[in-house]
Amino acid sequence: MEALSRFYGKMLAILAGLGCLLLFLMMLIIVADILLRNFMIPGLPIGLSWSNEVSEFFLYVLTLSIAPWLLRNGQHIRVDIFLKIVPPKIAWLLEWLGDIIGLASCLIFTWYGANATYQSFISGSVNFKTLVTPEWWSLAPIPIVFVLLSIEMLFRIWRLKNSEMEPRNDAVSSA
Repeated sequence: MEALSRFYGKMLAILAGLGCLLLFLMMLIIVADILLRNFMIPGLPIGLSWSNEVSEFFLYVLTLSIAPWLLRNGQHIRVDIFLKIVPPKIAWLLEWLGDIIGLASCLIFTWYGANATYQSFISGSVNFKTLVTPEWWSLAPIPIVFVLLSIEMLFRIWRLKNSEMEPRNDAVSSA
């Protein structure tokens, strides 16, 4: 199980790298749009009419692609003031409760995201903006990422099961 967890962690790091690449590409698109709007360059368009739309999509996808890596590495903020004042065993049990609620939430988002994506696909819904794209393209990342978050929640539960009976110290604390 430990080897599988390490492999999964590497896969999430690659996905986070994709998020970083999308951020870099988004920056290049925005800079190109600003330059083309402010400097008339013969043969080139005046701005990139699609830049806002693509930047919005990249921001959305990069946020989703980095989320499982952030959860795995404890780079999320958690309000754990209560966990710091209750006895360690109770705090550990509350960690279990939080992980089970988190897993259930991720599975619900996976189900509804997959259903919305499928319904959009079979109905042929289209986004009409500057670019015309199938709606399911923007919905498809949701179930994929929430499956990954669900898997990470299972690994969190596994790590908690094998830990001392005390609250985690793997996240940025509010205490």
